[in-house]
Amino acid sequence: MGELDGVWEVKRTGGALPPLLGVRKEISGPAGTTNVGPLPVPFDVVGVSLRYRAPFVGFVDVLERDEQGYRGRAMFGGREFGKFELRRIKTGGEMASDQLKEQLVKHIDEAYAMEQNVLRMLDGMIETTEDLEIKNELREHKLETERHAERIQQRLEAHSATPSMVREAGGIAGALLKSVLDLTRGEKAGRNARDGYATEHLEIASYQLLERIAQRAGDEETAEVAGQNRKDEEAMAKKLDAHWDKFAELSLKEEGVTVY
Repeated sequence: MGELDGVWEVKRTGGALPPLLGVRKEISGPAGTTNVGPLPVPFDVVGVSLRYRAPFVGFVDVLERDEQGYRGRAMFGGREFGKFELRRIKTGGEMASDQLKEQLVKHIDEAYAMEQNVLRMLDGMIETTEDLEIKNELREHKLETERHAERIQQRLEAHSATPSMVREAGGIAGALLKSVLDLTRGEKAGRNARDGYATEHLEIASYQLLERIAQRAGDEETAEVAGQNRKDEEAMAKKLDAHWDKFAELSLKEEGVTVY
């Protein structure tokens, strides 16, 4: 971790620089950004110089260590036009921890949207499945999926986050479109099984990833929830695996094909 890594508050001390209220510099390794409101201005770290990238090529911040942080000279074309000081707000470790938490919350959010999508898919599959044994298994899995979504939502709330309506809306739209297609196509059993089987393995993979990210973020409760949900999905995938002969027979029957 570099000496400059972290989040720094920027304060003008002289020259032609503006007041710099709310301006922050975030530095990680060989690169960083000067954040002016929502606008990040990227730069490369070369020694104790911050060399800005296009379209700000030619601007360089030259830093010098002092007792409280760094003093800086804002340069353009080799000429100084302002002075500032940097005071560290967060260390590099703290910044990395924040970034890890942000990624964890993103993956929890995506898992919640995925479960909402699956609930809508299951509604369509239950509606279009005529075999009572399979229909009952799908209904049981819907109840299980509702529990999965509830657990994941609780983990979002534990991080003071709420579900992203953009991701959820996209997932629901896809599931509803599939439900409409299910109602219009003739062969339902086999394709429902195929789509369900693929979805179960997508969920398994998503929870494998979430579990490991949660462990690296030190969130054992989320890791445990991801592991519980994954095991349920693996069990459902095994149930589907046991019915492929029946799915094939039902598919052919729906299309009026008799196999002797």
